[in-house]
Amino acid sequence: MLDKASLTSPPVVLASGALLLLLPFLLIPQFNGRSKHRPILALPRLWPRRRQSSEVVSLRVYPIKSCRGFEVQSTTLREQGLDLDRRWMLVDASTHEFLTIRQIPHMTRIRTALSADGEELVITVPLSQDDRSDQTTGAESRQSDVRTIRIPSHPSREWLDANTAVSTVTIWSNDTDGYIYTDEINQPFSEFLGRPVALAYKGPKPRVLRGNGDPKLLGRTQSTGFPDVCPILIASEASLAELNTRLQSQDLDPITIERFRPNIIVRGETPWIEDSWKTVRLRRASASSASSATGSNPDDQREPLDVDIVARCARCQVPNVNPETAVKHKKQPWDTLVSYRRIDEGIKFKPCFGMLAAPRSEGIVEVGMTLEVLEETDKHRYHTGF
Repeated sequence: MLDKASLTSPPVVLASGALLLLLPFLLIPQFNGRSKHRPILALPRLWPRRRQSSEVVSLRVYPIKSCRGFEVQSTTLREQGLDLDRRWMLVDASTHEFLTIRQIPHMTRIRTALSADGEELVITVPLSQDDRSDQTTGAESRQSDVRTIRIPSHPSREWLDANTAVSTVTIWSNDTDGYIYTDEINQPFSEFLGRPVALAYKGPKPRVLRGNGDPKLLGRTQSTGFPDVCPILIASEASLAELNTRLQSQDLDPITIERFRPNIIVRGETPWIEDSWKTVRLRRASASSASSATGSNPDDQREPLDVDIVARCARCQVPNVNPETAVKHKKQPWDTLVSYRRIDEGIKFKPCFGMLAAPRSEGIVEVGMTLEVLEETDKHRYHTGF
């Protein structure tokens, strides 16, 4: 046992003083990879880190690739994406190669909706690109300004065999199969877009994920319909608000989340915190809040849904297109995003907004659910592989 004299000896006093000076550094947790300063030594955490969580505030489905979608309060999350999302796309009538807003901004003026019973996809196509009646206010077109097309929202194999023809379709140099609709259905699209096009519904051949979703990287083989890359895109309202602050500082109007065409929108606690997400879980809110908000049975305990975040979403200039008017801004928000959101070493020439995801499990997803971050990473790197 140390006596009083030894405790007050010069070596012990000096050592104690040094320890006190180092104590703040010992207790500081490790900084992330973006910090320029790291502590010399850090003690292991003595308590678990509080998991990030946020609320799902919107669910958006875009049945026809590059056309207007709609919001839902609840839907089914499948391994291929949200139910109905990007199950259709417009293709060139001759080559059957996919078409998007990139080439034809006016595609965003084609609207989709579900019938009251959910059995039909209701598509409204403007009569012409010169018809601007719904573009100044963003209001729905008058019935006389559009042609309405109704097709089954979940067509049976028998219906498809009787009303379509299977063909090879191409999306990002990737050949897959699609059911091509008849000339009667295709004509309104062709007349509006000013070129021969055809509507295609995803066929049964799996379109296996590539790039960051490649089986070698994802650890499993997973497929999707007609999204560019992955089945699901998640976006944060907090990140959009931060971007809008930058736009408004340049005397530009704020933009809506629809510019980025996400599927799941969360409220978000901190802008861009989603950049490090690796695995998230969607779970229902508490039984009391869920039942009061949705009228659901409080005893209905559904299993949580786990989702892998596979990559940041590298953006092209599609968000420059106003979804209401189809007018493409020459610079914004692209220029602003490029100025500070080129953060992925795998694709340095494009800015990032939103996170690409692949569901591990299937089930009902609803507005009001909690998104909980289970795992984070600083290793996200975009891999091309279309």
